[in-house]
Amino acid sequence: MSSSPGHPNELGDFLKARRADLTPREVGLPDNGTSRRVRGLRREEVAQTAAISVDYLTRLEQGRVRASASVLVTLARALRLDDDQRTYLYELAGKVPAGPTRKRAQRVRPAMRRLLDQLTETPALVLGRRMDILAWNAGAAALYTDFAKIPADRRNYLRLLFTDPVMRALHPEWADAARTAVASLRMEAARDPEDPELALLVGELSVQDPDFRTWWASHRVTSSSYGTKHYHHPLVGPLVLDCDTWASPDGSEQRLMVLTAEPGTPSYEALRILASWTAEASPDDSRYERKHGL
Repeated sequence: MSSSPGHPNELGDFLKARRADLTPREVGLPDNGTSRRVRGLRREEVAQTAAISVDYLTRLEQGRVRASASVLVTLARALRLDDDQRTYLYELAGKVPAGPTRKRAQRVRPAMRRLLDQLTETPALVLGRRMDILAWNAGAAALYTDFAKIPADRRNYLRLLFTDPVMRALHPEWADAARTAVASLRMEAARDPEDPELALLVGELSVQDPDFRTWWASHRVTSSSYGTKHYHHPLVGPLVLDCDTWASPDGSEQRLMVLTAEPGTPSYEALRILASWTAEASPDDSRYERKHGL
């Protein structure tokens, strides 16, 4: 793994040295203050933060396996490497240093924006890569949460499902909903496994939530674009809604997610009530969206 015959496992030495320089608090892990047998982070903690297995990290540090480019991305983030350290890591691994890989900023397509404007009694979202929430109408804000109050770089459907108390409480069958969402993200990961923003999201949720770690490690996948969602809204009570998702035909990876109820059902009437309250608070949906930069 190294060009230097005197140091056949410089990559492993570098990884061990770097994790020895970090503390749990620096990477967002709890530190109970107890003494440690080794300085810095344990292998288990680095593996957890990087969303890889302990066994894989052990073999990597021992020089028994080669790291893929996607693993190098997650390790560089987990170990808080600066630019020089990151370049050095790639050179030791025999990989071309990854340049700026951030994709072009996601912007809502005009056609998607028009659809949101026209769905006045139907909650709808536009989802981008990694299930980022790119836009929403007033009905979606009334159903879920006030997305405008969430910083744009934190506005991710899966992140909110796991970390936002309001979103969690909305789902009476939260475990099923969250597990399905993880399977959808896992499917997307196969299409772009070296996306650094995806690696960051997976690492963050792996650290924060044991359920996410378990479900992500299970490698369950789904490409389902429709189904039934159950909610318990604090204002209108139980809701049973059909969820349909349509992919944009232009390859932009944007999807329109629409939630509807069968006419004549309690859920249908509840959505009408939410829509009427929303109309009173914001009579012009398009103005509402422009105000929030949608």
